[in-house]
Amino acid sequence: MHKFFLGIGGNIGSKKENFIRCRELIEKRLGKIILFSTIYETPSWGFSSKNNFWNQVIYSETDFEPEILLEEINKIEVLFGRNRKGNGYSSREMDIDILYFDDLIFKNDFLSIPHPLMHERLFVLKPLSEIAPYLIHPVLQKNSLQMLYNCKDTSVIKKVDL
Repeated sequence: MHKFFLGIGGNIGSKKENFIRCRELIEKRLGKIILFSTIYETPSWGFSSKNNFWNQVIYSETDFEPEILLEEINKIEVLFGRNRKGNGYSSREMDIDILYFDDLIFKNDFLSIPHPLMHERLFVLKPLSEIAPYLIHPVLQKNSLQMLYNCKDTSVIKKVDL
């Protein structure tokens, strides 16, 4: 079994229902969820939106190889209305990013593992540090807490009480 971490987030629609449904789909289509973080609310990152995002990190296991995992993730995102034809970031019901896959370092035209921007994003590092504080980034050779401490992102982040 391969171990992987996902960052999930969305800022439109019924966020609570979207997160519940997304976790159900991940477990049904990708593999057993071992652990998931608290949900955090943050402003949009990389673009302007009046709607704040909810973000969470999920730790799971799968039999899939990375490229197949990405294909299945894309299918889940389509169920939430995801359209990848535009350029740049935009509001969405659900976005799912592979953060880590085992200790793999991998890059092709469609996929980079570990996620190339995760160390710059407070909305990823805060929930990741909650569930995997000492997990080592295979490229940066820093653990989640170290990356969180060094992160330059000054976004306001707060826990969502469900």
